[in-house]
Amino acid sequence: MGRTLLLVDDEENILRALVRLLRRDGYKILTADSGKAGLDILREHDVGVLLSDQRMPGMSGSEFLAEVRKLYPETVRMVLSGYTDLSSVTNAINHGSIYRFLSKPWEDDLLRENIKDAFQHQELASENVRLAAELKHANELLEGKNRELLRDVEEQMETLQINLRALDVTQEILEKLPVAVMGIGDDGTIAVANVKANQLLSRPSGMVGQSVSDVMPAELIKLFARDERVDHPVPTHLQLGEMGSVSAYCCRIGEASDGRGSILVLIENPKAQLHSVGGSIGR
Repeated sequence: MGRTLLLVDDEENILRALVRLLRRDGYKILTADSGKAGLDILREHDVGVLLSDQRMPGMSGSEFLAEVRKLYPETVRMVLSGYTDLSSVTNAINHGSIYRFLSKPWEDDLLRENIKDAFQHQELASENVRLAAELKHANELLEGKNRELLRDVEEQMETLQINLRALDVTQEILEKLPVAVMGIGDDGTIAVANVKANQLLSRPSGMVGQSVSDVMPAELIKLFARDERVDHPVPTHLQLGEMGSVSAYCCRIGEASDGRGSILVLIENPKAQLHSVGGSIGR
C-alpha cells in the first residue's frame, strides 16, 4: 500500500515547491489551498501524513488540524509555517496534537527526513491498532472456547457423578446378592469377587488380584477353562466337596469394552433351597 501525503497551504508557489521536492520519495501527493479543501480531500482519500501551513484565511492551521484530529485521528499531522509567534505554535500543538512543527524556509533534507519519520510513526501506530484488534479477537475466541470447555467439564462431571452413584449402587447390589459372583480376566486373575463368593470359597481376606489356580477347586478351573463359554450359558451342576452341590454359570464378558474376561456365578444347592422354601409355604 502506497504512502499518501496531503499538503495544505494557501500559497500556490509553496505547494509547487513542496511537490517538486517530495515527489522523488515516491509518495502519492495531494494538495489543498485551504483547511476546508483539505477536509474535502480527507473525506475521499486515506491520508497517512498531512503537512499544513498555520496562517491561512478562513480556517487557521490549528483549527484545521483540530478538526482533522477529531475526524481522522490515525492521520499524522505536521505544521510547516513561517509564522513563528509562540502562542500560535502552542495553540497548534495543543489543539491539533501536532507530531512535528517545522518552520519556513525549510531545509530540504530535514523536511524529507521528518516526513519519512511521520509515515513510519503512522504505520507503526496502524500496525499496533491492527495487532490490538487481532489480540482482542483472539481473546474473545479464547474466552468462548474456555466457556465451551467449562460447560463440557461441568457436563462430564455431572455424568461422572451419576456414573459413580450408579457404580456405588451396583457394588452394593453385588455385595448383597445371595449368590457368588466373580469376574475373571482372560489371564486367570480375579478382578471382582463379592462377599458370597469369598464365603463360599472360604477366602475371608478376599480373592481380588489372585489367580484362579490358587483359590478355586479343580472342577471350577476346568469349567472356567472351557472354550464353549457363551453369552447365555446353561448351568453346570457340580459337587464341590465341603461346598456341596452348586450350579455354576460361566460366560464371556467385555465384548463392548477394551477388556476381555468371564463372569462366574455359583448358586449353592438350588434344588435343596427351593425344596425348603416350598416346604415352608406348604405348611
